[in-house]
Amino acid sequence: MKDFGKSDDPRVQAQLDRLAALSLPQGRLGLETIRALMERLGNPHRKLPPVFHVAGTNGKGSTCAFLRAMLEAEGYRVHVTTSPHLVRYNERIRIAGQLISDEALAEVLAEVLDAGEELGPSFFEVTIAAAFLAFSRTPADVCVVEVGMGGRFDATNVLEPEALAACGIAALGLDHERFLLAPEDGVPTEPMARIAFEKAGIAKQAVPLVTLSYRPESNREVIAAASRVAAPLRMQGDSWDCRAGSMLTYRDAAGSFTLPRPALAGAHQIDNAGLALALLRHQMRVEVGPEAMAQGLMAAQWPARMQRLKPGPLTGTRDVWLDGGHNPQAGAMLGEHFAGQRLHLVIGMIEGKDPGSLIGPLAASLASVTAVPVPGHDWHPVEAFGAKARPAPDVPSAMALIPDDGLPILIAGSLYLAGEVLRLNGELPD
Repeated sequence: MKDFGKSDDPRVQAQLDRLAALSLPQGRLGLETIRALMERLGNPHRKLPPVFHVAGTNGKGSTCAFLRAMLEAEGYRVHVTTSPHLVRYNERIRIAGQLISDEALAEVLAEVLDAGEELGPSFFEVTIAAAFLAFSRTPADVCVVEVGMGGRFDATNVLEPEALAACGIAALGLDHERFLLAPEDGVPTEPMARIAFEKAGIAKQAVPLVTLSYRPESNREVIAAASRVAAPLRMQGDSWDCRAGSMLTYRDAAGSFTLPRPALAGAHQIDNAGLALALLRHQMRVEVGPEAMAQGLMAAQWPARMQRLKPGPLTGTRDVWLDGGHNPQAGAMLGEHFAGQRLHLVIGMIEGKDPGSLIGPLAASLASVTAVPVPGHDWHPVEAFGAKARPAPDVPSAMALIPDDGLPILIAGSLYLAGEVLRLNGELPD
């Protein structure tokens, strides 16, 4: 099932219905359609303030959240586009610091859909065109753009070198294999090398490419991609580093300094924060000082990624965590975060994802497992989560089954499920 979202505003819903009617371009490769659509719209991607373009399998959204928070702490007006949305489609487009209004969203989607009617654009191509069109019409100082999937053929890769302040690549892992590992001549065949090849496809001539450090086969592809387009490569370990003790210590060739640990939970956020810092430090288009960096690290928010939920209609006063991760890298992060403690797990995963990727790393911590459907999608039945798992028809029913024994509760397995949890608890992303 496609996730186009629902809106209480009939003007927005009319355009979301048009999005839902688009056919998905299965197997289509290339940027020809998004480029043609941009041409019809007057090439708004060439009228943007400096752009930070961020790819990766895991962590790219958190990196964008850190970038936005640090840039805003410096006083900049920041446009942001990220995906997916959790509750409302509006979350995908942030205009100068605020989620796009229903009125503006309805207008820009209608304009893009009308312009692209004969081109057969995808949902994501329309979304990115709408975001860039909206960005081009409202003054701002900087943009933060998250890649949707892959990089080389992602609609955001219509961005040209002149628009870019820096490109970044967060953590790499296997996800969306059906698309990112599709057979193709002239590309790497080893899976992690191919993933790196696809992500590094965002590299642009003379634009700093700032990355984490990966497995050797992935590093080789990132280095080769940077070399092909003459992009200055700034890789973790070679050009910069970031370590955490009681404070965060960042180092690069220009110097070192200490900052507060990031507010976002999880050891993996050290790398994401470090990547955001390195992106700012290795570009020349905007200036951000250490004070704003510190404020941004403490202020950044990224819903449904190791998020501690507030007391609310769903959680009551219990200690409840929410994470939408669904791949082995997310499972490893959760296992590390909850190591040495017991917890209750409420899990829902869509078909095509591996339940073992989360159940395995968390196995030693599980006091109970309750499996729930993922609203609006085909999901794994309770049997997929082990012999001791029990079913519940929805998350509130699952919560009611869990004893109030003081142990934390983790709700995990799907961003679609996470969006429903945020809605039920009254924590809409803003």
